Amino acid sequence: MRTEAVARAPASVGNIGVGFDLLGHVFDGPADRVRVRRIDAPEVVIAGIGGVVEALPLEAARNTAGSALLAMRQALGLPFGFELWIDKGIALGSGLGGSAASSVAAVVAANALLDTPLPREALYPFALAGEAVASGSVHGDNVAPMLLGGVVLATPTRLLRLDAPDWLHCAVVHPDLVLETRRARAVLAEPYPLADVVTQTAHLGLFLTGLARGDRALLREGLVDVLVEPRRRALIPGFDAVKAAALDHGTLGASISGAGPSVFAWFDDAARAAAAGAAMRAAFAEAGLAARAWSAPVAGPAAELVA
Repeated sequence: MRTEAVARAPASVGNIGVGFDLLGHVFDGPADRVRVRRIDAPEVVIAGIGGVVEALPLEAARNTAGSALLAMRQALGLPFGFELWIDKGIALGSGLGGSAASSVAAVVAANALLDTPLPREALYPFALAGEAVASGSVHGDNVAPMLLGGVVLATPTRLLRLDAPDWLHCAVVHPDLVLETRRARAVLAEPYPLADVVTQTAHLGLFLTGLARGDRALLREGLVDVLVEPRRRALIPGFDAVKAAALDHGTLGASISGAGPSVFAWFDDAARAAAAGAAMRAAFAEAGLAARAWSAPVAGPAAELVA
C-alpha cells in the first residue's frame, strides 16, 4: 500500500472577469506542491512549510491544506491520518489562487493514499472547505479548474469543464503587491443597480457562447466586467495602464485575476500573448511595481501527482 505522495497544483485565474465566483482557468506557471504521508494517528499534522511563503499557520484547522484533509478525514470516516509538507510556489494575496492551490494539492496527494481513491469530482467539497479558511467564503472558481484543468464553471456543488479552443492563450502579470482576498471582497459589499447586473449577465452569456463556438467576436464582446473591476481597479496601482497595454496588443479581453492584484488578458495567438505580457509588466514598472509575467494556453493542466 502506498504511504506517501506528492502533488502539484497550478496557478489559476479566478472569475475570468465576467464569472465572479463561477468561472476560472488554470495556466502553466507558478504552482504549489504538497507532500502527504499516511500515518496511523487519526489526525492531520503539518510538519513544515517552505517556498515563497513560510509564515502560514501550522495548526491544521487554520491552514487551507490542513483544513482540506480534516474535511476529507471526517467525511470519509478515515481511521488513519495525514502528515504533510507544503512547498509554496504561489504567493498569497496574488490573485493567482495561492490558498486554493495548497488545498487542492493536499487532497490530490492524500487521495492517492486512500484504500480506494476517489474520482476528481468527489474531492471538490474537501478542497472547497480548505480554501474557505483563507477566503472566508465558499467559491470554487480557483479550486475547480485546478482539479479538472482548463476552463471550469463552478457552483458550490458542481464543477463542469468547458471546451476552450486550443488557440486561446493568456498573459498573466503579477505585480509585487499583496492584496488580501477579504479586503478585495469588502469593496463589493454595496448593492449593485439592477441594470448593471443585467448587463453583466448578458456579457456572461456572450462569453460562454463564444467559448463554446470558438467565436473570437463573441468572446471579445462578452469579456467585459461591469461589476467587479470598476470597484477593485483602484486597489491596483497602474491597473488602467496595464489593461491599456493588453488592449494595444489586441486582447480579446483583460481584467483582474481573482481578487487581484494580478491582471490577465486573453489572446487568440501565443506570440501576441507573450508580447502583451512584457508590455503589461512594463506598465506595472511605470507605476513603481516590479512584476512577473507568464504566457500560456488558457486550457492549462490540472493538478497532478508528481511523486
